[in-house]
Amino acid sequence: MIDKVAITIKAGKGGDGAVSFRREKYVAKGGPDGGDGGKGGNVVFVVDEGTNTLLDYKNRRKFKAPDGDNGQGRKFAGKSGSDLHLPVPRGTVIKDTNTGKVIHDMSDGQPYIAAKGGRGGWGNTHFATATRQAPRFAKNGYEGEYKELTLELKMLADVGLAGFPNVGKSTLLSKISAANPKVANYHFTTLAPNLGVVRIYEKDFVVADIPGLIEGASEGLGLGHDFLRHIDRCRLILHIFDLSASEREDPLEDIKKINAELKKYSPDLATRPQILVGNKIDTGYDKETLTKIKRYASRKGQKLFLMSGLTGQGIDELMRYVSELLETLPPLTTYESEITEEAEIDYTDRSVDIKIEDGVYHVEGEWIKRVCGGVNFDDRESLMFFQRVLKNSGVIEALEKAGIQDGDTVEIYGIEFDFVI
Repeated sequence: MIDKVAITIKAGKGGDGAVSFRREKYVAKGGPDGGDGGKGGNVVFVVDEGTNTLLDYKNRRKFKAPDGDNGQGRKFAGKSGSDLHLPVPRGTVIKDTNTGKVIHDMSDGQPYIAAKGGRGGWGNTHFATATRQAPRFAKNGYEGEYKELTLELKMLADVGLAGFPNVGKSTLLSKISAANPKVANYHFTTLAPNLGVVRIYEKDFVVADIPGLIEGASEGLGLGHDFLRHIDRCRLILHIFDLSASEREDPLEDIKKINAELKKYSPDLATRPQILVGNKIDTGYDKETLTKIKRYASRKGQKLFLMSGLTGQGIDELMRYVSELLETLPPLTTYESEITEEAEIDYTDRSVDIKIEDGVYHVEGEWIKRVCGGVNFDDRESLMFFQRVLKNSGVIEALEKAGIQDGDTVEIYGIEFDFVI
């Protein structure tokens, strides 16, 4: 069962704008006709109703959407990159790997754009003016978003069956639904959760057989965290225990241990409505033990049912009560985003960061990085445009305040030149 993976995603880069000029017979000095670059593809998560695992992401962890095509002459815009669709099971929660915060819950079944493609760059057509009629530069495309994500599958079930291994959870699920889990007198736990749909009084609800927990599960012992996350959303917990004590000595102590693990994992989970279900009554049980459990249930305000997964005794009564109780409980838990939508980079912000290393003045800033990408340094007019940008945006003034002298070297994203006052 693969239900938690870490992946990286990268949206497509926008295509670069084209530097092109109209060249046709009988048309003198046709002017610029460079087209814009195409938009980069988005990375989109979509719900695949046919899967209940994240197995597809076990061996492949890096995903990148196609880039947009570059612009062309005759004002032809580049083709936009196609979106990359990543299918996940319903109930997958997308988190930021670095902060652990929830980004989006795929329980709503709607597609979610997790990384937006970069915008295409402008062709030189946009830079033609009355005084600059043949611009030999264009804008590069914007980079697509890059994110490090963790995908967690938290099953969507109304009712979760909790308890130690081999207490009869899988048997109960097979009796009340069409689910067909492997059932036998195993001395180990089921390795993957099973889902079943129960129909009572013309109403349906989903039950999840959560694999058996062990003491220390909340600290991650065994497969504790992998199993406990599947009970996070459940509206109601059926706590199954072996009343016959056929494999474990003290049923009441077992109940307390499981509840302690639930509380350690999530205090909220421990407050979820819970029904105690004593199984295997067909094999006999100690009446004094049952009396102690009744007192415990009374103190906790919990309902107690007795049943036999083997003979079916008590199951109908239990399911009728569960169906009625679900009508009064809040809907399934959904996780709200804990991250505010990031604003796109503001390229109108002309602030720069100047660092001095070995006598070289390094200038950094997202906006100036993009300016450099659109400058043709072999073209005099384009170079003059770059110089005007440095002056008008305050970069020259910032360098002077940093102590630059005539003849010192300036480096801006791989471009080096001598500073001249």
